[in-house]
Amino acid sequence: MKLIQNIVMALLVILPLSAARAADRDIVDTAVEAGSFNTLVAAVQAAGLVEPLKGDGPFTVFAPTDEAFANLPEGTVENLLKPENKDQLVAVLTYHVIPGKVMAADIAGKKASVATVQGSEVSIDATNGVKVDGATVISADVGASNGVIHVIDAVILPKS
Repeated sequence: MKLIQNIVMALLVILPLSAARAADRDIVDTAVEAGSFNTLVAAVQAAGLVEPLKGDGPFTVFAPTDEAFANLPEGTVENLLKPENKDQLVAVLTYHVIPGKVMAADIAGKKASVATVQGSEVSIDATNGVKVDGATVISADVGASNGVIHVIDAVILPKS
């Protein structure tokens, strides 16, 4: 019984510290640490968006996983990462960001079109799970010091 009490006490001390450390990391650092956003982080670096996404915010980022990027047609990511396509890359990445901090509970049961940092509107449907332009949110409310990340299963693209 004493062992269980010690484990519980240790968890009560460790868990709040871990949560506090998570809140100290900005959007970029949180994505890097997660390890499943390597393509997104590389794209953010190539687009010159690291510093803006480390800014005060708050931001809501719909973050596609590495697997989501891998599901794009072959050569798409490589093409976007070319220096001559930087404007297009910036447009795609900023389409995944909305100003402000929007938590899952804020939109539960609702549908909305929301302006992105890119300038276009993204369609959000939270009436049965959460979909963002058809991509499914697979993990919501990943906190960061300057906003929140919602992990999505596909790369969303602005309408041309």
